[in-house]
Amino acid sequence: MTALHDLALPSSDHAALSGMAFVAFCGVGALTLMMCVLTGPDSDHPEEFYTGYGSSSPLRGGLAIAGDYISAVTVLGTGGVIALCGYDGVMIAVSTALSLALVMFLFTERLNGTGRFTLGDVLAHRLPGRPARIAVGAVTILALLPMMLVQLADIGRLMAYILGFSSGTAKTGCVVGLGLLIITYSAIGGMQGTALIQSLKTVVLLASGTVTALLVLHRFDWDFGAFLGAAAQHSGVGAAFLRPGLQFGTGGMSRVNLVVSNLTIVLGVACLPHNTMRMYSASGAGRSRRSASWAVSFVTLFMLVMVVVELGATALLGRAAVGAADAQGNTAYLLGSRAALGSSVSTADSVLFMLMTTAILLTVLGSVAGVLLACANSLAHDVFATRDPDLPAAREVKMARWSTLTIGVPTIALATLAQQYSLLPLALLSSCVGASAIAPALLYSLFWRRYTSTGLVATLVAGSVAVLLVAPGTQLISGTPFSVFPHADFAWLPFSTTGIVSIPAGFFFGWLATVRSTPVASGPYERTRSDAPMADRTASRRGAVGHASSFTSVRP
Repeated sequence: MTALHDLALPSSDHAALSGMAFVAFCGVGALTLMMCVLTGPDSDHPEEFYTGYGSSSPLRGGLAIAGDYISAVTVLGTGGVIALCGYDGVMIAVSTALSLALVMFLFTERLNGTGRFTLGDVLAHRLPGRPARIAVGAVTILALLPMMLVQLADIGRLMAYILGFSSGTAKTGCVVGLGLLIITYSAIGGMQGTALIQSLKTVVLLASGTVTALLVLHRFDWDFGAFLGAAAQHSGVGAAFLRPGLQFGTGGMSRVNLVVSNLTIVLGVACLPHNTMRMYSASGAGRSRRSASWAVSFVTLFMLVMVVVELGATALLGRAAVGAADAQGNTAYLLGSRAALGSSVSTADSVLFMLMTTAILLTVLGSVAGVLLACANSLAHDVFATRDPDLPAAREVKMARWSTLTIGVPTIALATLAQQYSLLPLALLSSCVGASAIAPALLYSLFWRRYTSTGLVATLVAGSVAVLLVAPGTQLISGTPFSVFPHADFAWLPFSTTGIVSIPAGFFFGWLATVRSTPVASGPYERTRSDAPMADRTASRRGAVGHASSFTSVRP
């Protein structure tokens, strides 16, 4: 399974490109590690580790938010669906962009107004209680663990064949090496370090992708109609490639499946903790809103670029060649870039191809580091730190650093064991948990004054349990070529996600538990370091507040 070989390159060109890719990977690893060391927290203050004191400008914040949304799942997984299924894949890309627009218009200012570190802080702003905190921490890990697993396993396979490795040991080595590097990023760099990597990744990905997309269109003399016609012709299914049905089916329930799947992606991706946590790090609602505006522009542009590059792979190489390189289409983005450059390998072509591979590596490093940091922060801050209100600030930060290792090592082990399986459905599983448990909890807590802590726990538990119970019976696990077990069919629910059952379950049980419980009157409570307004917390960096205990006050 070598994309370079599929393009019929001479062995010398293949070796040259593999060598350049290896040099690029080593350079990227060294550069990004140095960036994390230089930009990481200067002190053991939770504010600096969790949010970087909100020091990013709106443009840098927008680049970082866009980096979270443009994950390896998007570039490799969604891109593969575009190349193999045409219209249905494009709809998934549109849903990803719409999810960010939803965050911008619905959540941005309200999330920033809570002034918190984690999703648990946002929900505990009105609904205090350790059971709620623990539930949020558990759901955060449940939602994000599949995303880390998918991206690590996919990039391990991708790196192996780009570098010319074919043995299982070499692929496992790539997964382990990248995983350990990502743990180091998260533990050393904190929020500010990972945000810098995400910003760099977005710039490189947009720049290289835009040039490649223009080259693809140039191959068709800038005739977009001819471009789409060639993609349909070489897809092997004709005009059906440009109509719904290849991914979600053409039967009586297919349109419902299409709508439910895209709704699940919009709600789920918008509310995943590693995406929402960027909203806490801006130093004001206005800056947060401007950052989100930049992010929407960047994500929308990249989705357009990705659609052109992926359809270009089908138009120039054929759907059969894309599927032969990788059954899930994970290599389609690289295949499209090489096809756009032609059969010869000039110096300029080699540099552009190296930039494309570097962009994909940065995508995985930044995305998984951000997801891992969100999990570690929630484990340390929502689960462990809440046991001791007087926990020293330095101790909490140390716990957060160790949490990256606690979560990262098992994830690496699982990724090495799951390399031979189709893992894209696990990314959809993350969206299902986000849409079924986290989205109802956020919407209720931010917009419903009657909502109680009992209702919060019920929402999180019911939504998550519904996903876990329904998922084995859907096409996520079996029944289609894109399932975890593509050669088996024991699905009893003809849907690609669990959303048709689990989203109503999360909303319903949260409502039911709330109306059947007694609201607790909000009285005085002690404000901890995580409750301080962003302005006060920024002042602490300048010396106005020297220790975490300085934040303690009583608010009516």
